[in-house]
Amino acid sequence: MPGPLYVIPDIHGQLGKLDRALSLIERDAGPEARIVFLGDYVDRGPDSRGVLQRLVDGMEAGRPWTLLRGNHEAMMLEALAADDPPGKRGRLSWFNEHVSGETLASYGLSRHDSSATIHQAIPQAHLDLIGQTKLWHATESLILVHAGLRPGVALPDQSVEDILWIREPFLSDRSDHGRLVVHGHSAVPWPEHHGNRVALDGGAGWDRALHVAVFEGRDCWLLGGHGRRSLPAP
Repeated sequence: MPGPLYVIPDIHGQLGKLDRALSLIERDAGPEARIVFLGDYVDRGPDSRGVLQRLVDGMEAGRPWTLLRGNHEAMMLEALAADDPPGKRGRLSWFNEHVSGETLASYGLSRHDSSATIHQAIPQAHLDLIGQTKLWHATESLILVHAGLRPGVALPDQSVEDILWIREPFLSDRSDHGRLVVHGHSAVPWPEHHGNRVALDGGAGWDRALHVAVFEGRDCWLLGGHGRRSLPAP
């Protein structure tokens, strides 16, 4: 039977918080712990470059990590690939200073730099890592996604838009999704267990907490400096 599954939600450029989370997990389960990252590695925080490099290093070392895509990675990839005029959530949105300013600064760049300069400054390994992220990960008991699911739609039929961006009607829906949905994207003051879903994004991008969750089946704990603390269903 597989061991516990650890989940780290939206990191948003907070390398120090990521390193603390990884340290807590290693203390709890050792270096070979299975971890799923829920996306949004970049933007808002001060060191997106450092976060991506830490993830690259872990994957190259063969750690059993699964990286999901967040809406911020999707915007970044679309913006960097765009040759045509910007779209609704493409170059215009990501290159807005309030979205990508900190990420670009971590590479010594600004949004006013040319596309060629930006591509030269961002290591290909970082772009490859983002490009290889998954939209969702499922276990026997869990469905892990960045933002959520469209209620009433089977997992294989979910749209990329919903998986990366949805809030309503997902957040207010109380129906069973077949498995417990674990997600980030919509920041909450403290992780919330709603019976059919667990919301983990604590707002690390605004220098609030980066929570670590542990799952064994559908049972959930939060992992802190004093070990595990149960997060029960209502």
